[in-house]
Amino acid sequence: MTVHPNTQRVAEALAAAGLSAEIREFDESTHTARDAAAALGCPVGAIASSLVFMADGEPMLIMTSGAHRVDLDLVGRSLGIGELRRATPEEARDATGFPIGGVAPVGHPATLRTLVDEALRGYDVLWASAGTPRAVFSTTYDDLVRMTGGDEVTVA
Repeated sequence: MTVHPNTQRVAEALAAAGLSAEIREFDESTHTARDAAAALGCPVGAIASSLVFMADGEPMLIMTSGAHRVDLDLVGRSLGIGELRRATPEEARDATGFPIGGVAPVGHPATLRTLVDEALRGYDVLWASAGTPRAVFSTTYDDLVRMTGGDEVTVA
């Protein structure tokens, strides 16, 4: 089976971080948290969704529980961000190298400021995108924080 180059990049980034993870590829889309949870047979909250935002003009990654929607006002106020908005698909791809629905928490062309939703701590196993809308990998909350260098915050 041929591995998509984006998924290979994620696997290499995980290995470089000293992490081993189960990567799964599906025939059906795992583009949304609900799609991924259905394919994996896990709670939607255990999906670590990688969402790209523009924070005062700079890209920022927010890893949120699939059961949450990011509260832009809450996050902006708590971090002192003047303008916080969802990145366009083009801005997200430019910042991460991945398409919307396949944005992984690692393997970006440059380091991104990252926030990790504290609600993800409630799950023993998390699933995050592995670079395409059909691939995911398993991780833990602590490893997600470590691999992204993320700040643990409340986002919803």
